[in-house]
Amino acid sequence: MELGNGTQPSEFLLLGFSEDPALQPLILGLFLSTYLVTVAGNLLIILAILSDPHLHTPMYFFLSNLSLVDVCFSSTTVPKMLVNIQTQSKAISYAGCITQIYFFLLFVELDNFLLTMMAYDRFVAICHPLHYTVTMNPRLCVQLVLVSWAISVLHALLQSLMVLRLSFCTHLEIPHFFCELNQVAQLACSDTFLNDMVMYITLILLAAGPLAGIFYSYSKIVSSIRAISSAQGKYRAFSTCASHLSVVSLFYCTGLGVYLSSAVTHDSHSTATASVMYTVVTPMLNPFIYSLRNTDVKKALKRLFGGKL
Repeated sequence: MELGNGTQPSEFLLLGFSEDPALQPLILGLFLSTYLVTVAGNLLIILAILSDPHLHTPMYFFLSNLSLVDVCFSSTTVPKMLVNIQTQSKAISYAGCITQIYFFLLFVELDNFLLTMMAYDRFVAICHPLHYTVTMNPRLCVQLVLVSWAISVLHALLQSLMVLRLSFCTHLEIPHFFCELNQVAQLACSDTFLNDMVMYITLILLAAGPLAGIFYSYSKIVSSIRAISSAQGKYRAFSTCASHLSVVSLFYCTGLGVYLSSAVTHDSHSTATASVMYTVVTPMLNPFIYSLRNTDVKKALKRLFGGKL
């Protein structure tokens, strides 16, 4: 695919995981089943929370938003990959690639902010239980979610516009199963210094900031739990945030692991495989973590299905 100097391409090629035709049906079946489980599991969580008045609390309000974002997050990348495998095509249009970058960044940032809000909710519930109802009022919860949407939309728009200013030459193969921002920027034949600066600055602000908030919240939570005299009280307090802590660990460990490994090894195919953990596996596991470790959610699911679970 030959382009002139400094032009916009008509399409990119997503190389995916393997070019072996024998492996394509296996990859298709694996990712299709994973995607269906992700969508079904997260929608069940949303339905359970909406249908049960006992779950109309700040913690489950944030959880329902997280489940919705996880469905959208997976839907940004997996369906296009499944279509490409089914049609035996690797192409994604230029507009489609920019759109994928935009929505991927939007939903990964929302995941980031929602996990931080859930940590703050647990911090208030455990460290300041007498002020919980006043502090975590419905108006504040809605405002936090709206602000998160606004920041995520603006950040995704900024990064997408930064990609639009780049020009591309001849090598348009992306060694990934979706249009990942850094991989696309590396294909540009124009100067990417400004793009790199914006990318790293926003990464520090929008990733390190919320992560620091989560660490602070849990440091205070641990201090409060240690001050509880009875073992039963400690267990009850810890159990209220165990599911969230599991999801946070899974999301950040896999995400940071991908980017740290890519910086060390520079193996694009290994990075693409590792990216599956936080783009596909984590959204699928979140409903199981919350339903299996949370008595309230299990009760709501039983009532949703008429007590048949």
